[in-house]
Amino acid sequence: MSKVKKIFLHEKDMPTQWYNITADMPNKPLPPLHPGTKQPIGPEMLAPLFPMELIKQEVTSERWIDIPEEVQDLYKLWRPTPLHRAYNLEKALDTPAKIYYKNESVSPAGSHKPNTAIPQAYYNYKEGVKHITTETGAGQWGSALSFACQHFGIDLKVFMVKVSYFQKPYRKMMMNTWGAEVIPSPSNLTEAGRKILAEHPDSPGSLGIAISEAVEMAAKDENTKYSLGSVLNHVLLHQTIIGLESIKQMEIAENYPDIVIGCFGGGSNFAGISFPFLRHNFVDGKKTRVIAAEPASCPKLTRGQFQYDFGDTAGYTPLIPMYTLGHNFVPDNIHAGGLRYHGAGAIVSQLLKDKLMEAQSVKQLETFEAGVLFANTEGIIPAPESTHAIAVAIREALKAKKEGTAKTILFNLSGHGFIDMAAYDQYFAGKLQDHEVTDLEIKESLAQLEKVM
Repeated sequence: MSKVKKIFLHEKDMPTQWYNITADMPNKPLPPLHPGTKQPIGPEMLAPLFPMELIKQEVTSERWIDIPEEVQDLYKLWRPTPLHRAYNLEKALDTPAKIYYKNESVSPAGSHKPNTAIPQAYYNYKEGVKHITTETGAGQWGSALSFACQHFGIDLKVFMVKVSYFQKPYRKMMMNTWGAEVIPSPSNLTEAGRKILAEHPDSPGSLGIAISEAVEMAAKDENTKYSLGSVLNHVLLHQTIIGLESIKQMEIAENYPDIVIGCFGGGSNFAGISFPFLRHNFVDGKKTRVIAAEPASCPKLTRGQFQYDFGDTAGYTPLIPMYTLGHNFVPDNIHAGGLRYHGAGAIVSQLLKDKLMEAQSVKQLETFEAGVLFANTEGIIPAPESTHAIAVAIREALKAKKEGTAKTILFNLSGHGFIDMAAYDQYFAGKLQDHEVTDLEIKESLAQLEKVM
């Protein structure tokens, strides 16, 4: 009998609701706080930045949120996405483990990011918004939001982390093609950017800095809203369509994962693949291990501190309860630009604090080694971000081999690496290095948080 390598769902089987994990969490996330009063904030503080429907999704306690029909129609340009059985990778590793991956690289933007970009653009459009600002690291989020805003006729300005702006020129061109203006961050267009450049003229930028610039520009213009690609509750909510589809596909495969893995920057694709499976842990007593794979150069989950911190560098955002390295932390210039963020979202942070999930950090060279093996066995060249999930999946598959256990492993292939080939070129030329932040660097960065609370 021939092996089934890809499991598809029909469009009619695509989920019509997103899953809100806070409805089932044993301990709810702590509320965001006003940075001045240190009191929980209400919707009125978010209203200048976000349309009301997204604010409602940010604070809702409802378990299921309906996906608007217009969003569903746009999703169907590429969704449902296929679930693959990685037979060739299993063979190369000589492991008894069964390895599956959800292929989110097939979207128009090449990653999972349109899952939230489309509903965010849609809700802004329904509220009559004509201008949006945002940030992007490696450009996956900026590309996705550019695609979505173009569809709804919304003007978009993207502050792209400067090191990625120059590392990934074709990602910038994708955004330009969909009509967005792309600005290297830090820039001279905002007070936050000018302050950073005055202190650090050669700053490579960070997601925290880019968020500050985008938030500042939106806050100063009543006709402009802001959009975030990760971290916030409503963003993670939209991504759960990944895991909801995966559950249906694993049922078709007559299997269920023992381990679910996603790479981790702010938490969007990790939440997308894992939260629906965590629901089965909470409600049905399943015992699936859920692992976030983060870079060793930005290890907020594995070496950070749980406390209230700003989501951006300049301190414009509310205080969020998170595992953080400090909002002033600037990670090394690794090629996985989408994972270079100082903190984790409130939901993921609470799950980790309650030991309902795990985290592993991976050095850059191990991730590229895993990415090349995946490309040679499964044929898809993965994004540098996705190689972190692949590396941890390989670790767990080899552990299963050593233990002689036939574990079932599922990971999220969050995006392809076709626009990241310069990174692979540097890897093959021996020019990439492992970046691992020191204990002293973390201690010094966290010490600056004492004046926040």
